[in-house]
Amino acid sequence: MKKAILFDLDGTLLPMNTGEFVETYFRLLGKKMMEFGYDPIKFKVGMWKGVEASIRNDGTMLNEERFWLVLNDCMGRDCREDSEVFEAFYRNEYHQAKGVCGFNLLAVDAVKLARQKAEKVILATSPLYPPIAIEGRLSWAGLEVSDFDLVTTYNTERFCKPNPAYYMDIAARFGYAPEECVMIGNDEYEDIWGAGQARIEGYLVTDDLIPSEKYPHAGLRGTFAEMLEWLGKL
Repeated sequence: MKKAILFDLDGTLLPMNTGEFVETYFRLLGKKMMEFGYDPIKFKVGMWKGVEASIRNDGTMLNEERFWLVLNDCMGRDCREDSEVFEAFYRNEYHQAKGVCGFNLLAVDAVKLARQKAEKVILATSPLYPPIAIEGRLSWAGLEVSDFDLVTTYNTERFCKPNPAYYMDIAARFGYAPEECVMIGNDEYEDIWGAGQARIEGYLVTDDLIPSEKYPHAGLRGTFAEMLEWLGKL
């Protein structure tokens, strides 16, 4: 029996083409910020640089701090002064991006079953977003933050996938050895290889598979329905 079950969100609990979602998200946010004097092209470039800096974060600051530091530098202004604008975007326009996502009827069942099979159930989603953004995408999947013992967001983490330190931090937070955890995700590199480098077993969900030629996974894999059957046997 595993003590902790970690779920990825995008492409796992919430069906999506990640590239299409990110492009839609950035387009909607850029349009919103243009209303407040931001150059949409420059803003998009700054967003990407902030995300890339967060992915490479060395742990000396939170991902949130790293992201805003880089975005502000790119924009030549303190974008956090417009925090109310960002907040309003995530409560309104952001939800238009739901249209490029699917819906998995089994997602809620998987989380409920995981709670029966492990002490802790964790949403190990890429910590590149503020809590309100993760909360929104969870709602699209029929889930809530309260369904998990931990939800990783950019203001709780100092590392990102596929850095093994991200996964090791999660296990250590609950006093678990990595071997006592399992990671369920659709990204062969970020979810499964990264977790594996931290000695966490992985189950690769293939419905919205993001494959990796360089880091192929030879272990557990299957459709979401097959994963649910496997989970029931833990």
